[in-house]
Amino acid sequence: MTANKVTVGLVYGGKSGEHEISLQTGFAVMNAFDYGKYEIVPFYITLRGEWRMGSVLDGPMNSVEDMKLEAAAGGTAEAAGAMFAALSGQASSIDVMFPLLHGTFGEDGTIQGLFEMAGLPYVGAGVLSSSAGMDKDVMKKLFAAAGLEQGEYIAFGERDWRVNRHELLQEAENKLGYPCFVKPANLGSSVGISKAADQEALIDAVELALRYDRKVLIETFIDGRELEVGVLGNDEPQASVPGEIVSSGDYYDYNAKYIDGKSEMMIPAPVDADLADSLRELAIRAFKAVEGSGLCRADFFVRRSDNKILINEVNTMPGFTPFSMYPLLWRETGTSYQALLDKLIELALERHEARTQLQYGR
Repeated sequence: MTANKVTVGLVYGGKSGEHEISLQTGFAVMNAFDYGKYEIVPFYITLRGEWRMGSVLDGPMNSVEDMKLEAAAGGTAEAAGAMFAALSGQASSIDVMFPLLHGTFGEDGTIQGLFEMAGLPYVGAGVLSSSAGMDKDVMKKLFAAAGLEQGEYIAFGERDWRVNRHELLQEAENKLGYPCFVKPANLGSSVGISKAADQEALIDAVELALRYDRKVLIETFIDGRELEVGVLGNDEPQASVPGEIVSSGDYYDYNAKYIDGKSEMMIPAPVDADLADSLRELAIRAFKAVEGSGLCRADFFVRRSDNKILINEVNTMPGFTPFSMYPLLWRETGTSYQALLDKLIELALERHEARTQLQYGR
């Protein structure tokens, strides 16, 4: 902490397929901080996994391209060393890390484990919650244990597929029917997801998903509205108003999310008060089911035939530009983008303080 300012290590980029999205998020967050309260140390992770650490900033950078820190001295060892140096209480130490990494190696518990080892406070979900929130199969098992209703699905590993393809296809057809959705178990932003209308398409979809992960989910098709709720907090989480996604495509895939710009977000969602209250209550239950902290976005289907709410997934590091669903949900609930950043850092420091009171030995 320097001159009563909080020093924030902003981590962005990363090795996942969502690298460019992370850059946009990092740039947006950097521009929203109140530099009267904070100073920023940028950490850029390249697509190859190399870390670059920039100088302390008392104002935002000029462009997304500048975020790549091409002129940064040193590399991975120096950047990691700077994080661990925070433990020594040096004047240049970092008070809190803010990971803005989506997908693999950022949202899956790996970088959270690094921060835990370094003894650094960090924004967002912990190791277990991040990992569970990334693995859709584990997530669904936790939802089931918490009594949250969800659509039917099956999950299997690559070896099972190679050895028992015929049996798995029969199970999918008998239990789920067509059309169905095929997803890599561990990936975000709808990468590698396909909708299959017959067995040939299903086989192709599984092979595609296995390019991205060694475990695959096949889910039943649900004819429903897609509604999302933001959750914010630690031990006493709060839920935002719900929002609704109206996809430009057949389903909300990567293209509909990021490319064509035609999908519509309706905030607040046009739902009655009882349904909105139920969505908010279930969002908090889902957050607790994965032992969340800091933030998450809970995504639901509301089935058209009977208005039943079915949990789809939680996202422990949702899109975070000012135009992303999560910040917009909170803006509509009464919390501005800048205030949201303040709250997330406050929650990170609060959780870290509570954990430092724990005893790890005799």
